[in-house]
Amino acid sequence: MTRLADTTAFLETHPDIALVEVSRARGSTPREEGAWMLVSPSSMLGTIGGGALEFMAIARAREALAGQIATDAMDVPLGPEIGQCCGGRVELSIRLMDDVAKQAFLEMAREADARLPQILIFGGGHVGHALASAFALLPVKVAVIETRAEALEDMPESVAARLVAVPEEAVRQAPPGSAVVVLTHDHALDFLIVAEALKRSDLAYVGMIGSRTKRATFKSWYLHEAGGSEHEMERLVSPIGGDGVRDKRPEVIAALAAAEIIRALESGTMRR
Repeated sequence: MTRLADTTAFLETHPDIALVEVSRARGSTPREEGAWMLVSPSSMLGTIGGGALEFMAIARAREALAGQIATDAMDVPLGPEIGQCCGGRVELSIRLMDDVAKQAFLEMAREADARLPQILIFGGGHVGHALASAFALLPVKVAVIETRAEALEDMPESVAARLVAVPEEAVRQAPPGSAVVVLTHDHALDFLIVAEALKRSDLAYVGMIGSRTKRATFKSWYLHEAGGSEHEMERLVSPIGGDGVRDKRPEVIAALAAAEIIRALESGTMRR
């Protein structure tokens, strides 16, 4: 994932830049329309899919930067001619960027960054750290929320570490469409946070780490003591990541849960 800070730094430190953008994608292609790459004479940022297509685009962009060709468009079939077997066809635009274009592109990047889905990880233990690391490379905004300061140490740089006294308040403040994943050091605290999350029908995902026994215990408490409903209970994903893999190491749980959460964010619906 290309982070806003990286885009900002690239635009500020490279005076000569060409923008390569997928203007049209037909059939099976490495990237979708709107995918982009910034190319300078010595480096690049972003990707239009890699492989021979990208190498061709970089070369053409640097020719444009050197004044050897005019700004260009490319219409490339992704077949044996270039050593790719996607079978689709990609049209690329290549434009040199002046200061006005750079500022407009940066504003677009800021708007895209603001639209990234939010993931709230409650708990900074082993699985919390592993999940934070898994999400750090993905197109999401991640916050780890804890009541213990020491549990927030050594988080990835791109992950927000939030020390709070009342974690449930963070659930109430989460933007619509967020994902909430609960894995604190205290089952009672887990239950309170999940109960708060299930009150909100506009969250894309509500998950709780644990076993089927823990889910059953939570369900009994939620229905009989917390005033919850069966309909709300159906929206809870627990155990997170499913139980089809026997390996319970934190990194494995995090990988499975991350894939599950990204699918939920993509579809905008809860996994039932």
